[in-house]
Order: sequence, then C-alpha cells, then structure tokens
Amino acid sequence: MTVATTAGTTIAVSASAPATYDSSGYGALSFTTVGEVTNLGSFGREYALVTHNPIGTRATQKYKGSYNEGQIAMEVGLDTDDAGQDLLYTAATSDSNYSFKVTAQNGDVYYFIAKVMSFKRNFGGVDQITSATITLEITSSSGGVGVVTVEA
Repeated sequence: MTVATTAGTTIAVSASAPATYDSSGYGALSFTTVGEVTNLGSFGREYALVTHNPIGTRATQKYKGSYNEGQIAMEVGLDTDDAGQDLLYTAATSDSNYSFKVTAQNGDVYYFIAKVMSFKRNFGGVDQITSATITLEITSSSGGVGVVTVEA
C-alpha cells in the first residue's frame, strides 16, 4: 500500500447493531452515508499505562492496562436534508449504540459501534459555512471487540 489523501473517504451510520462483531455481521447491515463531511478526525485504540516500581531495583516497569477505542470529533457542513446527518442528530438524543462504517479512499473499511455524544451547530461568521461538530465515542462489544478493520 502507498500513502493516500483522505479525499473520497466516507462515513456511514446504521441504527442497527450487527448480529456478530466482525466483517460479516457489519456487512449485513444497511448503512446511510453521512453527507458534507469536512473532517473525520482520528480514532484508534489507546492503552492506559500501568507502572510498577519494585524497591529492590528502583526501575519503573511498564505494562498495558485497559484500553479505549477513542473518540471522533467529526465536522460537517450542516445539511438538514441529509439523511445521514438526520440519523446522527437523532442518535445524539439516544443512549443506544449505533454502527458505523468508514470507507477509505483505497477501499479499506473500518467498522465500529459508538454512542453519539453531541451534535453541535456552528453558525460562525459571515464568510463561513454553517457547520456541525458531531462527537462519537467508540465503544467495544461486550466481548471486547472494538474497531474491525477490513483491508482492501
């Protein structure tokens, strides 16, 4: 694989949960593409640092503790007629997990479940497009499955 730009990357959402937390389970879902995305941000697993300091050696030993799948602060040009944005707006008032599918320019796909924590509108200045920032908190299934990656 070679590096690529983000151009052409899409994100889609589904109110349904997959039957299984793998590519087959997510692949069976019907997704709605979110329009007018201008910045998708970053996501990925991050581990908590656990340290141990035995007095006999004075050396700090480091271990991986719990992990967090991350957060996405997605930016969109606000389009109240966009079905994907409407679904995210509804999800922001729900306690349920929603399923997501990010498709990169090269065809790689990333599936995950997340809670939509906020949908904030930004009216800015006269020379600015009315936008919204949507915060997704990626979570893991009860079995510990987080982001599922399917490489093209």
